[in-house]
Amino acid sequence: MAINIIHYAFQDSIGWGVIRDQRITPIPGDYPSTTDLVRAVTPASLTGLTGDTLALADVTLLAPITRDRQFICQGANYRQHMVESGMNPDDKHFNMIFTKASSCIVAANSVLEKPERVRFLDYEIELGLVMKRDITASVAVTDANLHEFIAGIVIVNDYSARDIQIPEMQFYKGKSFRTFGPVGPYLCLLEPQDMPLLQNLDLHLTVNGETRQRDNTRNLVNGMAATITELSAVQDLFVGDLIATGTPCGCALSIPSPTKQRIGAMLPEKTKWKMFMQVQAKRTQYLKVGDVIEAEISSQDGQIHLGRQRNVVVAG
Repeated sequence: MAINIIHYAFQDSIGWGVIRDQRITPIPGDYPSTTDLVRAVTPASLTGLTGDTLALADVTLLAPITRDRQFICQGANYRQHMVESGMNPDDKHFNMIFTKASSCIVAANSVLEKPERVRFLDYEIELGLVMKRDITASVAVTDANLHEFIAGIVIVNDYSARDIQIPEMQFYKGKSFRTFGPVGPYLCLLEPQDMPLLQNLDLHLTVNGETRQRDNTRNLVNGMAATITELSAVQDLFVGDLIATGTPCGCALSIPSPTKQRIGAMLPEKTKWKMFMQVQAKRTQYLKVGDVIEAEISSQDGQIHLGRQRNVVVAG
């Protein structure tokens, strides 16, 4: 059975605990990193955990993914998001992979700092996969053996500075500002029998109470098993590493259609990007100081609920 873990600070200590009904049962032992925790515990070993509890309201929430881990991301991985990103889903046959700086990882309730230089700040709710084992050579991952590679799942918000990411062609820089990677609140550890639930999780993001993104993981273009298989042929992966699986449609970003992009390619660079910035400036969906972003991921049967992220935009 899936079980939710929280990473927290209380008084002068930092710990991990099982979260049930707004109460935390501390997990005995010292686990400085996500890697240490994942290697030491399983859902089965924690199901019967008892002892004194702490109130969730009395602790300081920490990110369940520590900053010593790789932060790997998929782009344009929901069909409708591909369309709104100016791509033809029937023409794109590759898995878009990029990384974020691990220093952008923060707790799920952290403020989102909007750097002064950033005009077009965007949101992206994503399901995050947490690696269960090291991979240092090519492996064949399937739905049948996925449980051997994924320890658990988390909510990720891949906040993005579109005016840096797109015109400067800097995914890493545009997505790696400090606070641009809230994770959690819960790390949901999974048992093998829980894996089919990953194919039917609802994602929901609101800004100031208004729904902006809503989709389901059954609409992923590149599946989880196929993505880990592909990554294993390229790079090493390690226990506790984070893979964000892409965001649904509904982002603030507006990209021209493929036809308009072909026309734009014939324009001088300065003219093309000036037009891009003019279009984005009309998009009222971009985040402003004071906006409140909330994100949730859950299964319809209630077996999985990853908690709720809540970020308030502040001036950076």
